[in-house]
Amino acid sequence: MSESPTQGGSSNGPAIHNDALDAGSRPAALAPREASAYVRSLVRTVSDWPEPGVQFRDITPVFKSPKGLRTLVDVLVDRYFDAKLDYVAGLDARGFMIGPIVAYELNIGFVPVRKIGKLPWKTVRESYELEYGSATVEIHEDACSPGDRVVLIDDLIATGGTMLAGKTLLEKLGATVIEAAALIDLPDLGGSKRLRDTGLPVFSICEFAGH
Repeated sequence: MSESPTQGGSSNGPAIHNDALDAGSRPAALAPREASAYVRSLVRTVSDWPEPGVQFRDITPVFKSPKGLRTLVDVLVDRYFDAKLDYVAGLDARGFMIGPIVAYELNIGFVPVRKIGKLPWKTVRESYELEYGSATVEIHEDACSPGDRVVLIDDLIATGGTMLAGKTLLEKLGATVIEAAALIDLPDLGGSKRLRDTGLPVFSICEFAGH
């Protein structure tokens, strides 16, 4: 899923200091609230892109920062370490940046949920409505098995359509989606509420207000 633009201003959280680390050392774990504020402080808001009036939440600075990337991954790994997962599923495309790292750290497999026409073997598909038109995502029909426990990951939750389609696909194969996780939630767009209304728990590292 691409990062969805949102109206409104940005507010950076307080940065966590002590960034000077010995070469090859790992940042000390941050408390969840500190981690959320730190990751949020790295998200860059680009005004009037891709069109006038839009505030675009750019996550590339989080990935550029060694401490930012480690903090993001550590929060997710800590959350799901004892969840007895079988797979992490990531949504096209930025879920592919986060999901495989988390899966590796949890010593489990990764399932890509791709845009239509990108997977070479037999697939199952799910379409969902956009503001203008519709979109379709798919997974391989052997991506998971009945009874598998899966967490679904993307960079951002906006209207929730892509995440809900991914959930439906995994459930078609008999998997149990235990939670939807994202770096950013845009709660004013209603996606996280929409997902929770289906019974799916939602976890995000930080939020931005606005439409």
